[in-house]
Amino acid sequence: MLLVNWFYLFLSSFLSFVLIMVLVAFFILAERKILGYMQIRKGPNKVGVLGLFQSFADLLKLIVKYKYNFFQVRSWFSWFSVFLLVFISCSYCVLYCTCFSGLTSVNWFLWFLVVVGLTGYSLLGIGWGSFSKYSLLGSIRSSFGSVTFEASFMCIVLILGLVVGCYDLVDLFSYNWLIVFLLPVCYFLWLVGILCESNRTPFDYAESESELVSGLNIEYCNVPFTCLFACEYLIMYIFSWCTSVFFFGGGLLMYILSIFHLVFFIWSRATLPRVRYDCFVSFMWKWCLLILVCSIFVVLV
Repeated sequence: MLLVNWFYLFLSSFLSFVLIMVLVAFFILAERKILGYMQIRKGPNKVGVLGLFQSFADLLKLIVKYKYNFFQVRSWFSWFSVFLLVFISCSYCVLYCTCFSGLTSVNWFLWFLVVVGLTGYSLLGIGWGSFSKYSLLGSIRSSFGSVTFEASFMCIVLILGLVVGCYDLVDLFSYNWLIVFLLPVCYFLWLVGILCESNRTPFDYAESESELVSGLNIEYCNVPFTCLFACEYLIMYIFSWCTSVFFFGGGLLMYILSIFHLVFFIWSRATLPRVRYDCFVSFMWKWCLLILVCSIFVVLV
């Protein structure tokens, strides 16, 4: 029976990964379309009907792109870090499918924190293993920004667990709705955190305007670059879904608000300027963490 459950979990996770990747393809197209109209121009509209196959054409271009081995200065450590990021994305899919497969754990929130905590190691390895100072600087900024908010992530998850009474996602999904009205400050800080964790504007510290490079993925092309690019969008979808479940509950409302949070990622990229790195880190460690720790004590009392 246990073997059947594990097989069922593996199959559910694999199907979740495939379906989310298909969603990622159309989400990238939607992002380019929305950004185009926000900037008073047209987005992709040539490949297929209304540009619907643009993402698949870009995927084919990235996969068939070739780089000579003589110039491809990349160590085994960078490849391992890319595969670690793919593994983290697959772990998110496992956590995602458990909510619908009936195999959820009473410590689901804590498993979520474990997976989130692995992201910084992957980013550091990607930057350090590519032998590029621009990539290394971008990875250090991004990984430290991720670590900066992981402490706040932990506090928010602890507060949610104290309010709900357990760390099981099913209770939030089925019985505890609209917690956002009880914890509006936590919701706002959570939105800041998912932007930072997903490396999105205004907290995309992997990139730097002064260096005019792509950031930690500057030395990557074809399949490794595709993995980095796709995993970033997959994590964005998982965080959008988690935000809807954590603060608003399950049912039809969850799917509508998941789309809303995905559009929030696009809106922030189109409108918000990049925040200075030292100001962000100072705010998170001096004020945000203090507010959340005090909130934990208030909930306990």
